[in-house]
Parts: sequence; structure tokens; C-alpha cells
Amino acid sequence: MKRYRKNLNVLLPCFVVLALMSALVTYAPELYRKFCGATGYGGTTQRAYSDPAVTSDRTVTVAFDSNVAPDLPWRFEPEQRSVKVHLGEQKLVFFKAENLSDKPIVAHATYNVTPETSGLYFNKIQCFCFNEERLDPHQKVDMPVVFFVDPAFAKDADNLHVDTITLSYTFLRSAKPSGSKNLSRFLANAAPDPVHGEQLFTERCTACHALDSNKAGPSLGGVVGRRAGSVAGYHYSPALKSAGLTWSAATLDQWLADPKKFVPGVRMPVRVLDVPSRRDLVAYLQKVSQGAKHSDAEKADAPAGEY
Repeated sequence: MKRYRKNLNVLLPCFVVLALMSALVTYAPELYRKFCGATGYGGTTQRAYSDPAVTSDRTVTVAFDSNVAPDLPWRFEPEQRSVKVHLGEQKLVFFKAENLSDKPIVAHATYNVTPETSGLYFNKIQCFCFNEERLDPHQKVDMPVVFFVDPAFAKDADNLHVDTITLSYTFLRSAKPSGSKNLSRFLANAAPDPVHGEQLFTERCTACHALDSNKAGPSLGGVVGRRAGSVAGYHYSPALKSAGLTWSAATLDQWLADPKKFVPGVRMPVRVLDVPSRRDLVAYLQKVSQGAKHSDAEKADAPAGEY
């Protein structure tokens, strides 16, 4: 019995160490990705859902680099080699992709920015690199990337003399093609996707909006077909209240693209620059508006936001 206990005292710690090592091996890639995302290590960029409320006078040039793995028969290149942006300015750019083969192919993009010190400040709002992507035979698409460089970039001593950031992509053939998204969603004639619109609404809109109550922004349940500035109890800006708008798919699209340009004088801070995201968001709002009751007497407990 004593010998058995002695052996057990040796074996148990060994099993614990082996279990910990197995767990580390299993979760190490995810932990590494989280570490890189949090620190910008290796030029890893950040994920954001809206641009910051302020911009800076300082500008930086963002250059684009594209690569394709030798075993991937795609053509992939930026539509512009570089753009100059103000820090904090949301920017929309496009990359072209074409499947040169006779078969559908799933691929994914790896990415980073240089210098590596800029990774912590480079934020992507929309990017094809978030998914496994499928291109049908000989299909061509223009893929949007929406990004901004955080104004805090200017205060980092390591970036004081950096005037150019290079965003690099490399497309690789996917080892896990199941669950991929079809890049045809970026085509101009693509059907709206309210399911994706709901995901976008959750990610980008729920900090300020709800469907059934006022928050920092007015409730959006039943917004399609409703007169702008008409939710009772919500403190609208005079510009929106007197705009004379009725929300439709077309007016919502213009509003989301650039609220301050569409209705000068409003204070709505968020823009959605890429057409596919706007199309899907509007489709979701149309879906939830069907059968909704439009009542100016509802939701009178609004905080003092202003749009």
C-alpha cells in the first residue's frame, strides 16, 4: 500500500503536467491570436465596428501590398496602390480578386501592417480577411476594406517619424473550406442578406440603438416607413426633426453612407461606407419593420441623445 501511494504521488503530477501541456497545445494558436490582437505584435491589426468620433490634422499614407500563394490560381491586387488619410478618418478601399481556374476555390487571407509598431493603431471595420472566402470559376469581384488609423498613433513615440503604413495581404488556399462565404456577396447585383444585416446591427448599432426602446439613439423597430424625427420622447436635433424625410430603403442607405452629408446639421457619428453592409443592414431593418406598429406615443422614456 505504501509503495502504491508512492507511485501514485509520482504519477498524478505527471498526468497533471501532461494535461496542461495538451491544453496549451490545443489553445496556443487562439491564445497567440488574442495576444497579437491585443498588442499589435507582429503588425497584427485591430478589429473595430465604427470609426472614432474625432479626427486629427496629422495624415499618414497607407500603401497596399498583395500576394497569392503559388498553389492558388487567383489574381489578387489592390485597386489603388496607396491612399493618404487623416488619423481617425474612416477610409474605404477596394481589392480585386479573380478565380483563374475552372473550379470554385476557397481561400483565406493572412495580413499584417508594417512597421509593426503601427499594428496597435490600425483598425479594420470591414474586411474580406475575417472569413474563409469562396470564388466561383472565373468569377471577378471587388472586395471592400474599411479602416482607420487611431489618432493615438500620433502620440506613440515609436511612430513619431512614421509617415507610411503598408497593409499586406497574402491569399492562401484554405485547408478548411466548409462554412466559407461566397465573395459574390460583394457583387452589385447580390441579393440583400438580412441575416448578415442582423449580425451587423448587433456589432455596429446596438451600442446606441435598440429595436424596442430608446437609448443614445432612437428605437429602430418599425423605422422603415416612419417619418424621421417622430419617435415620441426622443430629443432629436432640429436638423433631422425638420428634414421632412420618411425612412425608406433608399433614404436609409443615404443616411448610413454619410448622415451629416445627407442631412447637414445632424449629429449621427457613425457611417457605413461599403455598399454590401448598408444593403444588408437595410434589409434587416425592413424585415423587423414588417408588421411593426408605428406609434409616436411609444418609448417616451428616452435619454437625452441627439441625432
